[in-house]
Amino acid sequence: MSHAYLVLIEDACQPGSRDSNHPSVSPRSAGMQLRATLGTAFVFTSSDTPTLQLPNGAVIIGDLYSLSGNLIQASSQISGVPSDASEARRLILQNYWGDYILVMQEASHQPLISITRGPSPASDLLCFYSARHGKTFATSDISLVTRLGHYHKLVDFDYIAHRLIYPSLKTSRTGIADVSELLPGCTLRLTNGHANVAQDWSPWNFVDKNARYSDHHEAALAIRTAIKLVVAAWANQDKSILLELSGGLDSSIVGACLKDTHANVTCGTLTTSTPGADEREYAALVADMLGAELLSTQLQYDYAQFEFPLPQRFVTPVIGPLQYAIDRVMMETADQYGVTSYFSGAGGDTVFCYQTSAAPAADAFLGAGISTGIRTIQDISMFHQCTYWKAGRLTFRKLFQRQDKLYDIDRTLLSKHIPLPTTEQHPWLSPPNEEALIGDRQRIFELSATHFFRDSCLRATTRRFRMPLLSQPVIEACLRAPSWMWFSGGQNRAVARHAFADELPPRILARKSKGSFTSYLGALYRRRRGEMLHFLLNGVLQSQNLLDAGALRTLTQSQSTSDGDTVLRVLQLCTLENWVRQQSKSS
Repeated sequence: MSHAYLVLIEDACQPGSRDSNHPSVSPRSAGMQLRATLGTAFVFTSSDTPTLQLPNGAVIIGDLYSLSGNLIQASSQISGVPSDASEARRLILQNYWGDYILVMQEASHQPLISITRGPSPASDLLCFYSARHGKTFATSDISLVTRLGHYHKLVDFDYIAHRLIYPSLKTSRTGIADVSELLPGCTLRLTNGHANVAQDWSPWNFVDKNARYSDHHEAALAIRTAIKLVVAAWANQDKSILLELSGGLDSSIVGACLKDTHANVTCGTLTTSTPGADEREYAALVADMLGAELLSTQLQYDYAQFEFPLPQRFVTPVIGPLQYAIDRVMMETADQYGVTSYFSGAGGDTVFCYQTSAAPAADAFLGAGISTGIRTIQDISMFHQCTYWKAGRLTFRKLFQRQDKLYDIDRTLLSKHIPLPTTEQHPWLSPPNEEALIGDRQRIFELSATHFFRDSCLRATTRRFRMPLLSQPVIEACLRAPSWMWFSGGQNRAVARHAFADELPPRILARKSKGSFTSYLGALYRRRRGEMLHFLLNGVLQSQNLLDAGALRTLTQSQSTSDGDTVLRVLQLCTLENWVRQQSKSS
């Protein structure tokens, strides 16, 4: 993906300056073009990055769409832009969506630049920033500032410890020192040497009781409309697509929406030599529906490396052996067929409220009354094939349990001497009041964790990686359906099934099972256990006293088969170890 931008505040960039306090290389020499000057800020983008300058001086970088799905290609298409920065920001957030960054100069007694990131976790245009050591910048790609000499990369091992202990918690912190990420829906305000972040879009606004749909039919229509709008907008822009089919409901819905577009679609699916991941029979149903070719590739074990090079732009250690293997296959397929973009059903479990606990029934009692609560208990008991009384008992336990933290603390295979880090919260994890429903708390936590998806996608560096189910219109539409509405007739994700009941093949519509790469990862671990553990015992994490060397040595000597949790933990440690090693190679 070639869209890129760099915002430099004057303390880090004074055009024409060549003294010892300023870089000797300007962004122009790296192929960047100066698009706007906002007070003390200089806004650069790559030549093919869409840029709009609004009448109030604000700059929109990236792709912006109207609520009807039209790509905004001229500032004249955005009418009534207020001169006030806060009102202009609200106008964009409420009336447009896309993959964009909004840069504005705000009225203040001192120079103040604000940068707002669009609310979608699916966005290609990330935002990393620093306002320390006399250099203030914000960029989509940290390698831009390292190449230009604005920043020297150092690993933040306090963050690494935090990531090891709280593996499911996404925060604004990155793995490199003094650089933070501006999270979706947030606004960064920069002055010389100072940074302040505020939240301007919140998922909590869409789970509020006043925002809820009145019934299933209203919910299904709104969600169907939102998904079709986003898929059509992106597909008609990209024209040639590789649809990644898992065989499940989520990617099948994306496929059903592609049927109505003018894009040329090729379908790809993955298999393994181990059971559980072969989804060809279901993927073929969608490919046939589209009249598209289905390419099936077996994921070989030698594809899944645990030590491999990484582009400098990845500042969060998430890409592991499985992600690397999938990226390799999909990139080769995309090259072979010359497609413009990848389309994925990623995020479907989250937005379609795939919850495995009794939280939706507890929400129903609190949010919709006794009758709906009892009905939801029945649906949950049917779905999980347990007794009504067990489902009821679990529901009432949820109703009266303390509102504990939603993220796990994992000290497995870590040194006992690591102090428990203070948790850094994602801004979405703070509900507006104590009345927030537990199911809503869970689904919004899971939504925050989808921010890792973009961090883990190596193939997005060369082509657009489209995740329509994580676009702003779809997220907002799905959140308005309360958690209990997603269980109906003994099925989960019921609103999505209802929304596409007339378009999906019946076998996919009725499907409850899901494919999994768990067996593949277990076999990979058994084949390469010794190499992986040697990699960890002789690595940087161990030299920083972060690992339990004794426990790792025990694994090397054990003759028994490790359980699934241990396998996943070793792979996770290898992911972080590889990322840390690659930073020293690229610095």
